[in-house]
This record gives sequence, structure tokens and C-alpha cells, in this order.
Amino acid sequence: MALAGVRVLELAGLAPAPFCGMILADFGAKVIRVDKANTMYTSDTMARGKRSIALNLKSPEGIGVLKTLCKKSDVLIEPFRHGVMENLGLGPEVILKENPQLIYARLTGFGQSGKYAKAAGHDINYVSISGLLSRLGKHDENPTFPLNLLADFAGGSYICALGIVMSLFERTRSGQGQVIDSSMVEGAAYLGSFVWKSQKLGLWSSPRGENMLDGGAPFYSTYKTADGKYMAVGAIEPQFYKELLKGLDLDSSDLPNQMSFSDWPDLKKKFTEKFLEKTQEQWCQVFDGTDACVTPVLSLDDATMHEHNKERGSFLCDDEGEVSPWPAPRLSRTPAAPPSSRDPLIGEHTYEVLAEYGFSAKEISDLQSSGVVACNNPKSHL
Repeated sequence: MALAGVRVLELAGLAPAPFCGMILADFGAKVIRVDKANTMYTSDTMARGKRSIALNLKSPEGIGVLKTLCKKSDVLIEPFRHGVMENLGLGPEVILKENPQLIYARLTGFGQSGKYAKAAGHDINYVSISGLLSRLGKHDENPTFPLNLLADFAGGSYICALGIVMSLFERTRSGQGQVIDSSMVEGAAYLGSFVWKSQKLGLWSSPRGENMLDGGAPFYSTYKTADGKYMAVGAIEPQFYKELLKGLDLDSSDLPNQMSFSDWPDLKKKFTEKFLEKTQEQWCQVFDGTDACVTPVLSLDDATMHEHNKERGSFLCDDEGEVSPWPAPRLSRTPAAPPSSRDPLIGEHTYEVLAEYGFSAKEISDLQSSGVVACNNPKSHL
């Protein structure tokens, strides 16, 4: 796999850091999640392919163990607020001195500097500060946030993973590690570069929800069907719009021009009435195989069963029957190979990992006895 041999330490945290770690694990990295030693509960649902070590970072000995692990690792992912790692004596100025080749990835909401660097926040706050939330939603309604996907996972996890891979690549030339300051605010804003750089084109000149790509255009929207489901329409280009009208059994000569903005509300009403005449399945029969750019809005369960997704194997099922998306993108020579086994229990691999990193059986036993580490099933080893 593409990242085979790369050793990653992921300090346990909320969703963005775990997904970043899972991306690396899916593509072959050896990811160790560093959990708290005094708990058996984890909210991490994205631990596929990882191992878990339980460590007490409130003790000097626990700090020492993590430093030892960092010396022999390639990547450290830390998800804490600005200053937390420094207060623990684990800041990059300390760790990189001991391992100059380490990629030290700091994944936070507001970044390592600025007025809000130490402030609490969640996806909705980061997207709001990025400027993008002001453009999302319907006209005359409150801005609508896209679940917690835009900042947490797109601007956070994926951007941070990209930074890690770029840093690993650069290290092959310089031999040096570096610090990644991955801000979810900036990550979300960067993903929205098209919005900023296309403003002169007039794509966003109308109020929120009245532009071509934000739900204002009748040919770029969603419509309810007779069975209470929905179809998604994205027929922007004239040739695609022509196919859309054909499928809806509408004559273009009886309709206003496609780009007559003032007529969009009336045209949307016509489309709404038309889509209510058939079920989602019937509309799929009409539009499948055409270039009308009309597709069904699928539930999570329906998406896994859709013919296109099944043919590509776009979803996987683990040993416990849980379905999730297959890793993306697909690489021709070194594809991802996610395991089907269950996620790790907290501290399940403490003994195994410490032994790999050079700790003796006695050292591990002493660390466990003193509460510095926790082994989920120590009797099988000690």
C-alpha cells in the first residue's frame, strides 16, 4: 500500500483527528491511537486498521513513554487546543529536537495563532468564521450548515492528511520533519476557493439561495417525487437542459429562456409539479441512460444497494456487519486495503506496541503496575 511502513501516533480526540488517522491507516500506515489509561470508553468510530495503547499523560512517566514512541515514529497527530501539548512538555520544539524527522500534525479548529486560537468551537463555528456559511441555505432563511462535514472532515481531516503526505514526500528530499498547523477554518475556506475566485463571474451576485449553484436555479435543485422521495437535478449546460425538458415532457417553446433569472421561480414551480407526477423509481427509469443530469437522492442504505455503487464496490462491510464507504481515491498499483476486523478496544495493543518500540517485558509490567499504561488483556502477556 502507498503508506506502508509509515508509523503514526494519533492522540485520541474528537472526530476530525480519528478520520485523519483512518485515512492514513486505510492506505497502509501503521497507526497507533494513544488513549487515556483511566477509561474503557471511546467515541472513536473511525478506528479501522488502528491499534490502541492506553497511556496516562498526566504522569511524568507517561510523558516519557510518549516521547520514546515519538522518537521512533514518522507522524504525530495531535487534536488539542493551542497550548495543551506545550503544557505537557510535548510541544514541537521539544519533540522535534529529539526526532528531527517527525511530522508533527496539529489539527485544530482555529489554528495555532490568532484571537480564537485557544477558544472552544465546533464545525458550525469554523464554517461560520470561514465565510462559507453565509452562502449556504435558502433565501430569507437562516444559513444552513452541511451536517458537520465541511470543517471537521473536509477542511480538517482531509486537508491535514494531505499536509502529512506532502510533508512525508518533502522529507524524502530534505531528511527533515516539520510542523503542520492545520486549521479547520482555513481548511474549509480553502475548499471554498471557487466561491471566492468566481465572484467576478456573477455566480454569487444574488442573495443566498437565489444563485445558479445554491438552489436558485430550477435546473440545479432537488424535487420531491410522488412517493415522498427526491430527485437531484443538475442540468446546467444547454444540451443537458434539453434532455431534462424531454424527460419531463415539457416543450421548450412553451417555457421562458433557461437563463431568464426573473422567471426561475415560476419555472421551478412547473418542475415541482412535474416531479410529483411519478415516483422516484419511475423517474430513474425515465432519466437513467440520458445526459439530463438527473439522479435519485438516496438514503445511506439505498446508496449501498445502488447498481453503480455495487458495480464499483463503493462500500465495504466489516466482520460485525457495519457498512461504510470504501477509501478514496483508488490507486492502480498501491490501492487501499482496509481490514474487515472490528475497531480496537482501548489499550488492546499496549503490550504489543511497547514491545515493538523496544520496551522489555519487565518495563511494561512496571509501567502497568504504576498506572502509567493500561493493558486491556495483560494476563495473556505478563
